[in-house]
Formats: sequence, C-alpha cells, structure tokens
Amino acid sequence: MTRHEATRPEVASQSNASVASPRINVTPLIDVLLVVLIIFLVLTPLKPAKFLTQVPSKPDQSVHVDPPPLGLVVTIRYDGSLMLNGVSDMGSVNDTSKLGSALSDLFQQRLENHAYSDRMRDRIDLPEAMRIEKTVFIKAPRSIPYGEVVRVLDGIRGAGASPVGLQIDDLN
Repeated sequence: MTRHEATRPEVASQSNASVASPRINVTPLIDVLLVVLIIFLVLTPLKPAKFLTQVPSKPDQSVHVDPPPLGLVVTIRYDGSLMLNGVSDMGSVNDTSKLGSALSDLFQQRLENHAYSDRMRDRIDLPEAMRIEKTVFIKAPRSIPYGEVVRVLDGIRGAGASPVGLQIDDLN
C-alpha cells in the first residue's frame, strides 16, 4: 500500500466524523415503555373484576306515611273526576275551575294564617305571598291519558300553585 492510499480512508473517516448523523437513540424510550408495561401487567390482576352491588329490599307495605300537614294532593280518578285531599266533587279533568277556585281560596287562607313553607319561613326579604306553602301533588292512575293530566296541571298552576309534583304510585 502506498502512503496515499493509506491516508485516503483516514481522510474519509475524518470528513464523516465531522458531519452529525441524525439518529435518534430509542433505547431509553424502549426502557420506559417496558417499565410501564411491567407495571400494568402487575396491577391488572389487582383490579376488581366485578362490581359488588346491593339491591334495595322491597319497601314494607304496612308502613303508612302521613302526608305533610300543609300538603295538598289532587287525585284524578279513573272516571276523570277530581279530589282534593280526599274531598270529592272538585270538578273533572275537562273542567278544573272548581278545583282552581278551591286552591285559590285555600292559598288565601294560608296567607291570612301565615302558613309559611318550611324552606321559606325565615326569608323575611321575600313578600308573604311568596313564602306561603303552595306545593301540590297530582296523583293519577296510569290509564289516564297524559293530556288530561296536563290539563289538570295547568288548572292547578293557574290557581297559583308552585311547585307541582306528580306521584308515580298507582291508585289503590
């Protein structure tokens, strides 16, 4: 080998060494991924496989809960007639005017007697008419069309009741 030939590879290697090669070192990334994979493999058997739930027992039918003292329940019977707290002859689903006037009179009596709602009793910043208990529940059988229940609901709201709730239990 001549001296010229021996120096050429050195020159070539020196010129390649001065140029940076854009190679990404993925070894640390693979190490991190393997550690995460091992952690997941160890923790997977510790994860609960099923949810433990408790189904509530059926309520005791012999227990009778009295309605609140100021509670109002409008009952729609199967024939479409209306009752207010057990008092019949309050009209029908087609004519709620008698029920509306009875509720208006009752709310006026509560205003005169200062029968406040429990949640509004201490709110002296509100006028008395807003503090009166005006909650009404509607109890209707499932066989009554929804439109008739809405008609009764509109009549109750027209009398000034707020809020109005629907009871979901069947009539006995």
